Amino acid sequence: MAYAPAKTAIPSVERQAPSSLLEIVRQFTPNWFTVTMGTGILALALNQIPLAVPGLRVAAEGLWVLNIFLFLLISSLYAARWILFFNQARRIFGHSVMSMFLGAIPMGLATIINGLLAFGVPHGGDEAVSVAHALWWLDMALAVACGVLIPFLMFTRQDHSMEKMTAIWLLPVVAAEVAAASAGTLVPHLADPHSALRMLVLGYALWAFSVPIAMSILVILVMRLVLHSLPSRDMAASGMLSLGPIGTGALGLLVLGADAPKVFTAAGAPGLGDVAAGIGVVGGAVMWGYGAWWLMLTMLTTARYLREGMPFNLGWWGFTFPLGVYSVATLALARQTHLQFIMNIGVALVVCLAVFWIVISARTLHGVWHRYLFVSPCLAKGAIRSDLEADIV
Repeated sequence: MAYAPAKTAIPSVERQAPSSLLEIVRQFTPNWFTVTMGTGILALALNQIPLAVPGLRVAAEGLWVLNIFLFLLISSLYAARWILFFNQARRIFGHSVMSMFLGAIPMGLATIINGLLAFGVPHGGDEAVSVAHALWWLDMALAVACGVLIPFLMFTRQDHSMEKMTAIWLLPVVAAEVAAASAGTLVPHLADPHSALRMLVLGYALWAFSVPIAMSILVILVMRLVLHSLPSRDMAASGMLSLGPIGTGALGLLVLGADAPKVFTAAGAPGLGDVAAGIGVVGGAVMWGYGAWWLMLTMLTTARYLREGMPFNLGWWGFTFPLGVYSVATLALARQTHLQFIMNIGVALVVCLAVFWIVISARTLHGVWHRYLFVSPCLAKGAIRSDLEADIV
């Protein structure tokens, strides 16, 4: 196969750690936004655990504040790269792996928007809702742009093949359904019935903009795994990304359907609301079951990777957000069906998510301190129009 052999977590001779802040900026890549995705979804998941654990909400809100800081810091560094090294930064559009991570930008922003509604409203009231509403339109625009432009680049400028395919293909596509779930979260906070109806309809449209394409990619991914076995060890964490569109798709149906009766009744169509609510529960349950298959498959493949030696890289953050949205969808399904066993599964998943976040955060801080995580594969020799999966760290 065309994959490079797995590397250790410590940079090799050809991959020297940056010696200055300017070099860090030059090597800075959008896969760092997966850190904000993982941190943000953990904050939201902890806030939804129905347990009276002392300090749990404070910890969740603290993680959300930390996530805002991380998003601003990462955005500043990545913007600085475009300003100071424009010609090198634009090479990302020709890179068949790193360009996928542009979808992480709107998804990271979505966790901040949802956090504004969960943590900001008790402090800021309507002002927090207004800020979240304004940011949602920006997030939606970024998600739609990623969902269309990145696949267009895949069709026209990049070099892809079935053998080199991984679940990273999902990243630019899934951003729109994350925005759809955020729309469902925002709907009950909108006082104007027309604004609520518009947000609800756009939420369903964004869901349809993303989920069917993501499901198509998953079908192709299964064929790729059958024909070409598992990806290299450096891409091991990409397997969990398959859970992302399923968890977010289920969550989108559940949150959009939860407030649909009220919104459609106010619009003079109460029957539509009841249908949407039913689709939310049934569709959410169906997608939740589909996600369980991918979750168990990922557990098996990850265990195999760990036995073989699984090097740490930023791709490990791919374990967090997909598991997080699936956990939140599980909790939402449990609340709407009143089934305690589903709630117990959701709580267990959030605990696993917290453990993953602690381990991966510690390894990331080590990599930041020693600077070996700052490397742009787009600058590597021969990176343009080639698929260097092993260089994503």
